Amino acid sequence: MTIATSQTDRLGANPFVVEGPIVAGSGIPGPNFALGSVAGGNKESEWVYCKLVLASTTTLQPGQWFQWDRDYTASLLTTAAAVVGNRCGVFAGANQAPTQSGGPAQAISLAAGTYYIWIQRNGEAPALVTTATAALVVAETTATAGLATAPASPTASSKAIQGVNFTAANQTFTATTVNGSAVLSALGSVTLEGGPFIGAAISGTGIPASTTISSITYSPSGVVQSITMSANATANGTGITVTATGVLEATLMRPYLSKVN
Repeated sequence: MTIATSQTDRLGANPFVVEGPIVAGSGIPGPNFALGSVAGGNKESEWVYCKLVLASTTTLQPGQWFQWDRDYTASLLTTAAAVVGNRCGVFAGANQAPTQSGGPAQAISLAAGTYYIWIQRNGEAPALVTTATAALVVAETTATAGLATAPASPTASSKAIQGVNFTAANQTFTATTVNGSAVLSALGSVTLEGGPFIGAAISGTGIPASTTISSITYSPSGVVQSITMSANATANGTGITVTATGVLEATLMRPYLSKVN
């Protein structure tokens, strides 16, 4: 399976982008849809339109976990703030309007203010996950905003996320490295929909420890051309195997916070 990459066309505002900041009296309309509106797409996907109020500058990354209440006000999901019964899902950043290079937008930095965003609640999606294990069926909150975990057994005092599982604990692909360059090229087993995904931790010969994927370059037709790492390679390599973790393909089945573990 691969992640969803499109939503159905809708009249009015573009449902692919973040709206805001919305400032009262500015003349800029918002929200452009009724809160709680649902948009559908491929891979069984569904997105929910929610309000997001940010108190400070915040970076939204594709795959971040959010919860929303009955008024459809969303917040980044953490164990401390999680409310049992709230619905949850992942930021649909991978479905932003195409960049000039033809692919999805990267992470988005938003100033403090009021925004309206689409959060994916159903279908295949990239999801930020730490401590993924072979079980891949236990999902729960963490202390880190927007980050879930998939341990072998529940963690005491965390909040269980019902209605989600993960395809695998990691993903592998092949690439060519150049000593002193942060660019991975000549990619194998990499696709727009199948990943790897922005923010994933990667390892392999010639790749420094703690390196992540910072951006992805696409052709105008959406073909992945190269991956930019957060650090430069330390060796030349052709067809090396790269392992990506931390941002995994998830199957969302309208998740919700079901209990305190």
